[in-house]
Amino acid sequence: MTDYPVRLFAEAATIVHLGEGLLSCSLDRAEWTHEAHLAACFYLVTRRPDIDLDARIAGLIARFNESVGGVNDDRGGYHDTITRAWLAGVRAFAARHATGDLLTDVNALLTGEIGDRAWPLRFYSRDRLFSVAARRSFAAPDLAPLPVT
Repeated sequence: MTDYPVRLFAEAATIVHLGEGLLSCSLDRAEWTHEAHLAACFYLVTRRPDIDLDARIAGLIARFNESVGGVNDDRGGYHDTITRAWLAGVRAFAARHATGDLLTDVNALLTGEIGDRAWPLRFYSRDRLFSVAARRSFAAPDLAPLPVT
């Protein structure tokens, strides 16, 4: 994966906008960055306990992708294993480090090890993670176990 500078958030309202925008499919495609994925996930994990993310995350993201003209297929769009790996990481981070300040917590997540775009490769070989099977449905890690809360 390529190194990019981390784009931190300046205000909590932007994080709320991303989380709620994912739910309502009201985001612009350009807003859906790596940082936005993690911020929305953190928001949903910590501020929307009414949503069963284990049951709904695939549908939420796939529906959003389609709403901005994306396709969810074997080459692009929703990736179940990557999504569920990051969901595990965000949950673990929230359980161990959340202060209750949304802006501070999301920016700490982004600048920590879990915020690294290559973070899932600590647990998965490239071949396994980027396989069609892993895109379609969750594949267990082949290098190390995912973090647990």
